[in-house]
This record gives sequence, C-alpha cells and structure tokens, in this order.
Amino acid sequence: MIRTINDTLRRIPVWAVWLAGAVPFAVLMWDILTGGLGVDPVQEVEHRLGRTALYFLVGGLAVTPLLRLTGVSLMRFRRAIGVICFAYALPHVLAWVVLDMGLLWGQMGRDILKRPYLLFGMGAFLILLALAVTSNNLALRRMGGQAWRRLHMLVYGGAILAAMHWLWAIKVNEVAPILWAAIIGVLLASRLVIRRPMPWTRPQRS
Repeated sequence: MIRTINDTLRRIPVWAVWLAGAVPFAVLMWDILTGGLGVDPVQEVEHRLGRTALYFLVGGLAVTPLLRLTGVSLMRFRRAIGVICFAYALPHVLAWVVLDMGLLWGQMGRDILKRPYLLFGMGAFLILLALAVTSNNLALRRMGGQAWRRLHMLVYGGAILAAMHWLWAIKVNEVAPILWAAIIGVLLASRLVIRRPMPWTRPQRS
C-alpha cells in the first residue's frame, strides 16, 4: 500500500505543486478585483498572505514526520513547498511596508521594537529569506552539505516565531492561531520523539 502511494507520488511532477501553490494567490487577486475583501482590504490582504505562508510552512514541516510515521514520502516536493511559503511571506511583509505603513521607515522601526508580534514576524521572515536564498543546488554545493543542513534547521525557529507572531497579533479569542500553534508544536516535538521511520513503514526495496 505504502509502496503504491509512493510510486504514485513519484509520477506527480513538481510543477504541479507550484501550480497548486498559486491557487490561493489567484483567489486573492480575484477578490481584490471584485471587491471581495470586506471593509478593511489592506488588512485582509496582509492576513491572507500571512496565513497562507504559515500553512505552507506547516506543510513543509510535516513532510519528515509523515515519512517517519507512515512511510509516505513527499521529500521531492519539500523544497517547492518551502519556496512557496516564502513566496507568500514576502508579499505579506511588503503589504505591511507599502500599503499599511506607507514606506514610513522610522515609524516601522519604532513599531517593530514596540510591538512584540512584529518583532517575531520579522525574525521569522529573515529566517525564511535565508532559507529561500539557499534553497538551490548551487548554494548546497558552495556551503557543503553539513553547513547547509545546519542553516536549514533554522526553519524550526522560524516556525515558532511565525506562530508567536500570529498569536500575539490577535486581539480577540480566535481559535485558528491557537490550533496552528499547537500543530507546529506537535510537529516540532515529533522530530525529537520519532527519530527514524517506523519498521513497518519503511519502503520495500525492489
């Protein structure tokens, strides 16, 4: 069963993941053009881009636990998922910088230092930026495998900061950010608890 699933996944081209990743952005563009963003369109654009980035971040974090628990391998898609995450995080930050703050750099700096959720968000973004820039074979060759892997372990810190960013930003009792923070916590804990694939889930050699 697991072998069949993995064989099917190997037939799916990576570009299909990129295409699926563009769907939320296309829906957002449609809502912008049709006026479907509600009473505060700038905030809605910011929030939807940020949430989508977090969803793909969680998706990337889930690849290894899924393999270790079930034997189902999405490893060939993990790089694409990570870059798509950054592709939403970047316009999320730009929407805040340009649309919300109007390029008032001094005000932005004061707000980041004054409001913890902005500080967490910027920390997460800088980590994602470093990971996106090095998510290519050239960076892997130049850095060496060990250094590259150490750098990309920062994704776990980025996930924690992103979760704290959303939790600190909410002003009402919202369930969604608490739920996603809990999911991130479980995924991070699974890295410590589940070191290797379960014996019954290891792919059979042909």
